[in-house]
Order: sequence, then C-alpha cells, then structure tokens
Amino acid sequence: MQFLGLSRTFWRLWATIGGLAAAAVLSLGHWVAPQTSRPDDVRRTTWLLTGGVGVVSAVIAWTSWRRWARPIETLTEAAAKIADGEYGQRIYVSAPDEVGRLAAAFHQMSERLAVQFAQLDEDRQQLRAVLSGMVEGVVAIDGEQRILFANDRAAQLLEFQPAAAVGRKLWEVVRQRPIQEIVQAALADTGTASGELEWNGPETKSLTVRVAQLAGSPARGAVVVLHDTTELRRLERLRQEFVANVSHELKTPLSVIKACVETLQDGAVDDVENRGPFLEQLVEQADRLHLLILDLLSLARIEAGTEVFEFEAVAVAPLVAACLERHRTRAEAKGLRLEAVPPVDGTAGQPPAGGPEDGRLCAWADAEAVGQILDNLVDNAVKYTPEGGRIRVRWGLDGDQVLLQVEDTGIGIPERDLPRIFERFYRVDKARSRELGGTGLGLSIVKHLVQAMQGTVRATSQLGKGSTFSVRLPRAASA
Repeated sequence: MQFLGLSRTFWRLWATIGGLAAAAVLSLGHWVAPQTSRPDDVRRTTWLLTGGVGVVSAVIAWTSWRRWARPIETLTEAAAKIADGEYGQRIYVSAPDEVGRLAAAFHQMSERLAVQFAQLDEDRQQLRAVLSGMVEGVVAIDGEQRILFANDRAAQLLEFQPAAAVGRKLWEVVRQRPIQEIVQAALADTGTASGELEWNGPETKSLTVRVAQLAGSPARGAVVVLHDTTELRRLERLRQEFVANVSHELKTPLSVIKACVETLQDGAVDDVENRGPFLEQLVEQADRLHLLILDLLSLARIEAGTEVFEFEAVAVAPLVAACLERHRTRAEAKGLRLEAVPPVDGTAGQPPAGGPEDGRLCAWADAEAVGQILDNLVDNAVKYTPEGGRIRVRWGLDGDQVLLQVEDTGIGIPERDLPRIFERFYRVDKARSRELGGTGLGLSIVKHLVQAMQGTVRATSQLGKGSTFSVRLPRAASA
C-alpha cells in the first residue's frame, strides 16, 4: 500500500510540474502579447505551447508510471497475496533496470516459498499420520501445560476428546495426580521423567508414562508418551501363577515318590508283604508326572502355533462311540451310565442331520484333536459325577456348525468360577481335584484345541445338578 501511495504521489508531482509549466507559458504569453503588433498570434502561440507542455507532461508521467510505479504496484499486490497465504505468485515485469531485477528476485522468492511451504505442509501431514497411527499415546504440551496436540490413541487411553482438549490445560482434561507429578518433574530441572500408574475408571488399565522436555530455556513444553501395559501386566500375572502352579503340581508327586523311595531304602524293599503299596505309589505318581509333562508340552505347542493339524471331514458319531468305549470301564466301576445321544429330527438343539447312524454328520477338523477334546470332557465328567449318575454325549447341527455336548449329573460348578475354569491349573476345589487325579490342564487344552480349529467352547452348570460343556466346530462342506 505504501507503493500505491508513492504511485499516486508520483502522479500528483508530475501533474503539478505540468501545470506549473503550462501556467508559466501562459503567463509569458499574456505579458508578451501587449508588447507586440500582433497580440492574437502571440496568444494563439501561447495556447499551443501550453497545450504542448501539458501533453508532454502527461506523456512523461505515463511513461514514468509504466517504468517505475506500475511494476512497484504489481510487486505490492503480489506481496499482499503472499502475506495472505497465496504462495507461488507469478510476477511478470519486463523492465531491464533495478525494478526488473527486483521483480525477478521477488518471483524466485515466491516460487521457493511455495515449494518450501508445500513441503512443510506435507511433512506436517505425514507427521500427524504417523502419530495418529501409533500404538502409543502422544500428547504435546507447552510450558504452561496447555495441550498443543494429542493423537487418537492418547485420547482413548486418557479418556478425552482430542478436538475439545487442544488449548486446555492438561490437568483440566486428565484428572490423574500421578500424571501431573510426572509432567511437573519433567518440566522442572530433570528434563525427563517416567512412571507407571493404575488407571481406575470405567475400565481398569495399567499405563506407563514417559515425559521428555522440549529444548529451550525456560522449558518450551514437553512430549508425553503413554504405553498401555494392561495386557503385559496380565500376562505377567498369568506367568507368575503358572510358575507357581507348575511348581506345586510337580512338587506333590515328587514328594510322594521321594517318601516311598526313602521308605523302601530303609528296609521296606525287603518286606515282600508290605512293599507292594509303596511300589504302586511310585508307579502312580510317575504316571502322573508323565501325564503332566505331556499336557504341558501339548499346551505349549498349541499356544505357539507349532501343533500340526490335519483338517478333513471328520465323522462325529464314530469318534463319540470310541471315546465312550475308552471310558466305559472307569464309569461302570463308579456305577455311572454312559449314553450317546445322536441328533433327532425336530428336537430342540439337535437339528436334523440326515441319519446319525451312518456317520454322515462331519466336522471340518482334526480327528485326533476332536478325540482329545472328547476324552478330556468325558474324563472330567467321570471324575466329578457321584455314583449312580449319568453322562450323556450329544451331537448335532447348530446352524452351520457341528455341536458336541457333554452333559453330566455331577456336583456342578459355582457360577463365580465358570469364567475361569478354562485357565491353566485352575481348580474349583483344589483338595478334591488333586485327590481325584489329573493335571489341571485338561480344560485349558480343550479351549486351545477348539480355538485352533476355529470353534468355540462354553460351559453351563448348576450346583448339585451337573454341568454341560458345549463345543462348536465348523461343519464340513461335504456333509
């Protein structure tokens, strides 16, 4: 705008000069005319000279404007647009003098600014995309703890809305004192600070908070990085429980074996009449250790994904019959009835299967794994069903899945324990479970095998009335 004012001043200056020159010529003509014998000719000449001076002044003014003022006006307009954010303005000035060189330099500056700002905008968008896609939460704050930026993960972990949080103080948005203490420590002399906290809200979670101060003196702000360690802490607790349980499960049979061996060494080995029970205990506890090791290895392979499954159309009826036959002797010894209940047309929960006796109902699974699932479930039912009870194995269709159910009239499972019965070594009644034998891994193996074959397992129970375990596996397409 200053250049526009200069242009107007330039025009006024030339108009004034032209006017003064015309006035001088006109005054000279009026003074000379009376002194001559032909005053009319003098006046005519004076008017012509005045008009010529005016025209020449106008031409000079227009030429000067074209040469100086107009390029400056063009530069001024371009500078105003750049100031408004319209980078990359193209300036066309053909003057060969200093103004032309100034315009050329201005043109190059405008193009470079456009490229640099475009690159900065692209870098900023990439940075936002990277921060938004991070698993960690990131919050940037200034020296007064006002939130400058927060990615979606941080908003999720700290439970606030990112758009509404920008510009507000961190302590206004996140009312967790441990976070405030860590941030204040980082903004002080330390420069960095970290800590862990348990988030007590609608959802309990564990967070690791790391704060790094931004460079500057005094501190310009800090970056807060949040790590969700909830799953890590849960797995750590499971690992600790697993180690404790394995140690206990190994310690019990080893203690019995050691006691029996010591007794035999003290002379019982030569007592033919009384050494039999000690030797039986050794065999029994050795078998228990062997089964425990086999179950641990099997569970480890399944969890690691190294267990090899051979998926095929597996007929359910023959597997159920073979399983019941394997457990029949133990069941009859306790006075239990083992029953196979094939699918019947029109029965609730047992949709038509097109003739159960011919084995045409097939699951898309691994035959050995399905047999292991049935063995574990029937074995549990035999253990926890009192004498005179009944165990039924049902199978049929449930939509596009094959349904297997093992139902018993046993002691039942308390409702509070149902969500945990598929955990490793979890026992509802620890003393009774160890008395009945078993490794405590059977149901955990069932769960992992079912999940590995893209199926589901669920348990329902009533105390004193019995339990039902329902396994659903994908149905074979050829069934």
